[in-house]
Amino acid sequence: MIKIPTHGLTIYSWDPTLEQGAVDQARNLALHPYAHERICVMPDGHQGFGMPIGGVAALKSAIIPNAVGYDIGCGMRTSRCDLTEITKQDLIEVLKEIRTDIPVGFSHRDKPMESYLPKIPYIDSKYCNVVRDRWDSAAHEIGTLGGGNHFIEIQKGDDGHIYVTIHSGSRNVGQKTAKFYNDLAKEETKSSDINIPKGWQLDVLTGDNLHIYFSEMNWCLEFARANRFLMMETVQDIMERKLNCEFESALDIHHNYASLEMHYGNNYWIHRKGATAAEKGLLGIIPGSQGSPTYIVKGRGNESSFSSCSHGAGRKMGREVAKKTLKLDEQTALLDSMGIMHSVRGVRDLDEAPGAYKDIDAVMALQQDLVSIENKLIPIAVVKG
Repeated sequence: MIKIPTHGLTIYSWDPTLEQGAVDQARNLALHPYAHERICVMPDGHQGFGMPIGGVAALKSAIIPNAVGYDIGCGMRTSRCDLTEITKQDLIEVLKEIRTDIPVGFSHRDKPMESYLPKIPYIDSKYCNVVRDRWDSAAHEIGTLGGGNHFIEIQKGDDGHIYVTIHSGSRNVGQKTAKFYNDLAKEETKSSDINIPKGWQLDVLTGDNLHIYFSEMNWCLEFARANRFLMMETVQDIMERKLNCEFESALDIHHNYASLEMHYGNNYWIHRKGATAAEKGLLGIIPGSQGSPTYIVKGRGNESSFSSCSHGAGRKMGREVAKKTLKLDEQTALLDSMGIMHSVRGVRDLDEAPGAYKDIDAVMALQQDLVSIENKLIPIAVVKG
């Protein structure tokens, strides 16, 4: 970890080569009138909207919707199977059914799955209005993978067992919620006497607006968890039926959210945008790219990072840059040499090729003070949007 001094708070960066755009965003946060203690950037850090991906910040009496992000509750779910081997033909058949039963990309379910939706715990109509408006569409979105870096992987663990790991979030309902409240934050900032430059994209919600957003954000967190649950249930049903196997209970975590936590003797709204909680003894999941391992980790509770760690490997280059600069034959040859059933088939897929991401092992080496490694999961088959 290196410390970057600013005219405001100190930036604690676990990436010694953090790109300038992410440094600039972290500097803005360091000068933010509601930010306290320090600004942290995990070793997978890179430039995002307003706040770096991999950023962690502590705010008092305010939440920044852009510091949670547009995929509220995006996270990971993994479950261990009692199988220790799986044949290539079985993988082909399992992947075929997964692609048939789980919509990917912009696709939603034809049949609504309303019973899986989290309940709205508020009768008061000022809470969860975006969710109420999106209820019917959310019932068709739940149990769907999405696109971008979301994935379903079948993996082989260091313990010899087969695992299934899923990365996905709150889909379109989360995006609509984030946009609505970021627009509201802009209006609140504009009408206040607090100086937050427009170009920072770090507008805040306070008072009633904060609590209204927090209630809706929490619903999106539960939706994201239920979304991963339904997909995992679908995959497990396929594998149990075809391969006569059983699964253990799953581990599920978020990495885009804000929560009220005690740090350094104060209650702060801790924002983790592309960062994962790493409290002492807490299990977490840190994936790499589709050509590299996923790590099951245990938090060390390091207060320097507000008990946080990376949420993945982190991007090395933007999506459009990856499509223009990476060579398709090199990326597919790399994945083929690993024996992975992958999803890089054309130039349009290069934004999710291994070369677009940082080296996950280098990222893990940079955060040994934040987490310990419990298990290493090697991908053998990948489904992406």
